[in-house]
Amino acid sequence: MMDLNSESVKKVLSKYKFRDVAVEELQKVSRLHPDMKLISGTYTSSDSLQKDLLKLVGNIPVRYQGRSYNLPILLWLLDSFPFTPPVCFLRPTSSMVIREGKHVDSKGRIHLPGLHTWDHPKSSVNGLLAEMIAKFEEEAPLSTKSAAQGDDPNNLLTYVSNLSLHEGGNRLDQEVKVSVIGGGDLGIAAVLSIMAKGCVDKLVLIDMPETSTKGGTMDLEIFSLPKVEVSKDLSASAGSKVVLITANAWSDEQSYLSVVQTNVDMYRGIIPRLAQLSPKAMLLIASQPVDIMTHVAWRQSHLLPPQVIGVGCNLDSERLSHIINISLVANSTGKQAWVIGELSENKVALWGNMGPGTDQLQALTPVSNSTKPLMDRALEMLKGRGQRSWSVGLSIADIIDSIVTDKKKIHSVTTLAEGWGGIGSKVFLSLPCILGVNGSTRLPGVALGSEDEMKLRESVACQVNLFMQLRL
Repeated sequence: MMDLNSESVKKVLSKYKFRDVAVEELQKVSRLHPDMKLISGTYTSSDSLQKDLLKLVGNIPVRYQGRSYNLPILLWLLDSFPFTPPVCFLRPTSSMVIREGKHVDSKGRIHLPGLHTWDHPKSSVNGLLAEMIAKFEEEAPLSTKSAAQGDDPNNLLTYVSNLSLHEGGNRLDQEVKVSVIGGGDLGIAAVLSIMAKGCVDKLVLIDMPETSTKGGTMDLEIFSLPKVEVSKDLSASAGSKVVLITANAWSDEQSYLSVVQTNVDMYRGIIPRLAQLSPKAMLLIASQPVDIMTHVAWRQSHLLPPQVIGVGCNLDSERLSHIINISLVANSTGKQAWVIGELSENKVALWGNMGPGTDQLQALTPVSNSTKPLMDRALEMLKGRGQRSWSVGLSIADIIDSIVTDKKKIHSVTTLAEGWGGIGSKVFLSLPCILGVNGSTRLPGVALGSEDEMKLRESVACQVNLFMQLRL
């Protein structure tokens, strides 16, 4: 059985924010997986900060092509566990190699839908392990280095127990390529903003002649910016780390439903191809309406939820925090604020209790009666600040910078909202997510006040109604 009483485990566990809930969750794991071991270790984050954490190590039974295998896994438990998901890795012996796929990257990190939509207590480690087994039975994550060696995956039981995991630095080793689809004003603004950030090695702007977003691609070709390539061929996007879609196919003579359907039809012609050309890329959606089009892109691309996000309420969130921290400094509580939900007048705001670093987020909290006047005043000051192309471009560049440099910064971006705060439908809304090279990780849900809850439910209902009328 799992040892929760060893001195090293008790010492580290005492520093966990939700110790009692964590212990309860670990006991449930021990009952279903008695061979799983709990060990203390030093976790090294992407920004080289080290922290003493607990990790679960063991093997999961997987049947693949008629044979049974024991696959070794490692789950780091962050100090806000179980309200944040484990960081999961596959760790084979030296005789095995990792087979990259939909659910495992080259470093052995495991990516599953359940990690992205984690929402304790609905989400659990036992449920995660069950999902892991099911996915690995569909697609084996390991293979032998040489079939002639006769290595049997059943013997993969060895671990380096004091493994220190470096998930990446502030920059990827390989070339960072970003593609922008759509040569309209927003596409051009995004290109200039991304290049100003200096976070990419190569940027490809693909002009879509069939869309209504005409812009200055000819001028970019004339004045030839360094590291920027202009093309009309989607294949030029191959191997991108991020693919940004800004293209729209609007017509003033159509109804709103027809306008959205036109965009859906346009996506059908480009999204599957883009996903095929860059299967490990993150799709960042800026087409309108962004909540619907992000959902459409996810369905059409067949990528995992952490790989498909929209620009959502990131700009509003950054502006809101700026207003609170600068304009209202006399009354400011010093918290980070996020705008969530639809990109519409149904804006809902949340606070975040932040420590000195991004990974020091204590919890998301709804706006209370005491802080509501402050938030209402700040939201009122947001009105009239239109989302111009260049301002959205700057917001996009900030999102892309967080992804390609593995910043682990929290952004309010459009993501799959199912399971967050009791949302039962497959809808996409802006929610606070941690962004990095491995995609997006949604923060846990919170209970909202009745007014904000009603706004969010209204947004969900409107989306479900519109989606049912679209031809996908």
